[in-house]
Amino acid sequence: SYLPDKTPEALRLLREEELRSLRGNGRGERKDWERIYDFDYYNDLGNPDNDDHVRPVLGGTKTHPYPRRCRTGRPLSKTDGVTETRKHKLINLDYYIPPDERFSPGKLAEVLAMGVQAVTHFVIPEARSIFHGDVVNFKSTEQLRADLYGKPPQPAADARVMDELKSSVPSHKTYKQVSRIVKDNPAKFPTPQVIHYDTEAWRSDEEFAREMLAGLNPVVIKRLEVFPPNKSKITTDDIMTQIGGLTIQQAMEQKRMYILDHHDYLMPYLRRINTEGVCVYASRTLLFLRDDGALRPVAIELSLPDGGVGGSEISRVFLPASQGTDAHLWHLAKTHVAVNDSGYHQLISHWLFTHATVEPFIIATRRQLSAMHPIHKLLDPHFKDNMQINTLARSILLNAGGLLEKTMYPGKYSMEMSSDIYAHWRFTEQSLPNDLIKRGMASRDPKARGGVSLHIEDYPYAVDGIDVWLAIEGWVRSYCDHFYHADAAVAGDAELQAWWDDVRRVGHGDRQGDAACWLDLDTVAGLVETLSTLIWTASALHAAVNFGQYGYAGYPPNRPTRCRRFVPLPGSPEMAQLEADPGRFFLETVPDRFTATLGIALIEVLSNHTSDEVYLGQRATSTWTDDGEVLLLLDRFRDELRRVEKRVEERNKDPRLVNRRGPVRVPYTLLYPDAGDVAGKEKGITGRGIPNSVSI
Repeated sequence: SYLPDKTPEALRLLREEELRSLRGNGRGERKDWERIYDFDYYNDLGNPDNDDHVRPVLGGTKTHPYPRRCRTGRPLSKTDGVTETRKHKLINLDYYIPPDERFSPGKLAEVLAMGVQAVTHFVIPEARSIFHGDVVNFKSTEQLRADLYGKPPQPAADARVMDELKSSVPSHKTYKQVSRIVKDNPAKFPTPQVIHYDTEAWRSDEEFAREMLAGLNPVVIKRLEVFPPNKSKITTDDIMTQIGGLTIQQAMEQKRMYILDHHDYLMPYLRRINTEGVCVYASRTLLFLRDDGALRPVAIELSLPDGGVGGSEISRVFLPASQGTDAHLWHLAKTHVAVNDSGYHQLISHWLFTHATVEPFIIATRRQLSAMHPIHKLLDPHFKDNMQINTLARSILLNAGGLLEKTMYPGKYSMEMSSDIYAHWRFTEQSLPNDLIKRGMASRDPKARGGVSLHIEDYPYAVDGIDVWLAIEGWVRSYCDHFYHADAAVAGDAELQAWWDDVRRVGHGDRQGDAACWLDLDTVAGLVETLSTLIWTASALHAAVNFGQYGYAGYPPNRPTRCRRFVPLPGSPEMAQLEADPGRFFLETVPDRFTATLGIALIEVLSNHTSDEVYLGQRATSTWTDDGEVLLLLDRFRDELRRVEKRVEERNKDPRLVNRRGPVRVPYTLLYPDAGDVAGKEKGITGRGIPNSVSI
């Protein structure tokens, strides 16, 4: 490894020439064999020749800001002149990806095999049922569990799907690998963790709240600092009897009031979303921190625009109840909250804040940091497979008419909504300590571990996350100190400064106008925080919001992705239906069989660790550096991660920490590093392990 000014004279020209060739000239369509990295907008999601599939270009405008993707240079549509053309087929692998960013042949075969099995055995049969006019709803949760998880494994694959695959994969060898995997691994949805111990525990208020701290989306809950929230109809009388004899002001001052807020960003979209055959509210959920450390939901507010031109709203407030009609209404209110949270999780917490925001850093790194640069060597494992999976996402999931539009409640407005939220994204807020402070979940405290004091001590994501964050930060600091002995060395590193300019001014160019969005990269400390934040995002944050998906959302009633009925009004025919058969009303509210099955098939693939997974603290090869001191520092990092694993295990055994397992008895292991898992010996849906990168 050489910093630019330390490069041996004989290598300087080679170093500069390699970077020049990797940048390309920004013209022409990329060919498979080219190694060229350039930026482009998200202009390949829509199809202007199909009115239902017209989508805005994301990126490059104040109206629709977005991170950049890798440029492919495909021809533009003759219809609108701005949308890139692409092939529209069931399995589309015809996208340019720089060769160094592609899946290994083995991983590609594994991912394709999982997709083939999901489509063949679960999605196609449901589609056929719809075609033949069969029942589109599950009749009961018992039937749902029997049909989804109780059937014997199915060994064969659909001929049409396999024929489509054969024409799409890059080689006959890959096709044979997929065929063998499909044959040797019969398809069956495993029972999700959330119902493994108790099929009904997910319904409890305690579990509903606990998943905000230890579920698959523990990054949204905030401390309530103003009551009532803006435009809210929740009153003091609604919650006074539920907060331990305190006044609301006292409860807020004691940091015991919290909110899951899916209101402000969603309200502008509801009129459009609810004309697309779904029934969605903007929700607010207030919670109280009990003496035992568990959260208790005390009120849910569901809001709709009032139908007029102004900004007034129609809101209903629901309170906890355990019997009668009020209990059924409360359960439906929680269901609508779960739908809001499911959409935000998949589109924002998962896709936008990890997959999409990391890609510009990868492109800038390849363009501006030589492979000889020590920071390139540090970051390289944290970029593995990200660009390939993002490309597949644009082809299958995020595109107009894709799987996310078909399964998630925002439908065709999904990516546009994520653009609105990106407009407020700041890189400086992405480190774990800064995120916790921003959400009011912690306060700065130099004496506390990680420099922050948590307001909920039993917050599994944050507690384990701080351990992982400190391990990452310690490794990055020791690595940077090894190469940069003074701040001037950082400020004077021409490649590093060009990299940072590329990230801020181009890759995330739509956020360059916000001075608070970025750190100054002129000190060693600033470099350490920048790199630690990037590595945290690509590894631990992604692991926390991705690998728990099947465990919690693999059971659709727990994490439905859309609703088909509103909560009934008093005295309405719908209320009579609810009172007559609450179970049926619930199953007519959540997604139908086909949509639920499609969603499960998707998250089963996303929740899998493949056999070539490389975990935090590991390197794919032992030859990545010949610097003995750096190898020693990596060993120390790995040792610290093993200590983190032991602390996670100890916490999960502590009965006083009620949020570690909850009523469903699912231990929190999403931030268990699994540094000892070498060569993918524990592949599959494990609910544990932090891969180095956004690899799936």
